[in-house]
Amino acid sequence: MLHLKLPTDPRWVNIAEMSIGDILVDHAYCEQKAASSCISLIVNFFDFPELVETLTPVVAEEWGHFERVMDHLKKRGYALDKPRKDEYVLKLSQFVKKGGSRKQQLTEYLLMNALIEARSCERFKLLSQAIKDEELKKFYFELMVSEAGHYVNFIELARSIYDLEKVNIRWDEWLAYEAEVMEGLELRGDRMH
Repeated sequence: MLHLKLPTDPRWVNIAEMSIGDILVDHAYCEQKAASSCISLIVNFFDFPELVETLTPVVAEEWGHFERVMDHLKKRGYALDKPRKDEYVLKLSQFVKKGGSRKQQLTEYLLMNALIEARSCERFKLLSQAIKDEELKKFYFELMVSEAGHYVNFIELARSIYDLEKVNIRWDEWLAYEAEVMEGLELRGDRMH
């Protein structure tokens, strides 16, 4: 369903489990950025009512995820640390095509967000299957399902707002680029992406 071209190295989940405090901190900021990204899309593309209607509940859901991650941090004796640079998202943002119509611009951001949700969904699945902490295992399973829904929201919005064939061609380009990005990133257990 996710169509990612390069799966996460299976060693990632073991490394992540050894740095669960760092993962939770990074995850909290990922949820905060996801909510902020949806708010930004709503503000900048307010003239697309279907986008506003679809993403408004996603904002609330992503912020709810942030709050839940904060609860898991506190319960385990960790505190929110300073945000870290998200090399994955920075590299993806470099692939966004500039210019074109508003529909084209919006489509670029929707596809980038779909990809981030897809990779998050894949990582949450790995965590839900492999970590020993039963509470976090269940939590990450729930989030995997949620992120899959967000991924679908972004893809379906792009396909309904812009030319379907062009969206599908561009989506394939995004998937290929994301695989290159993943291949070039260091395998780190203290980052969600």
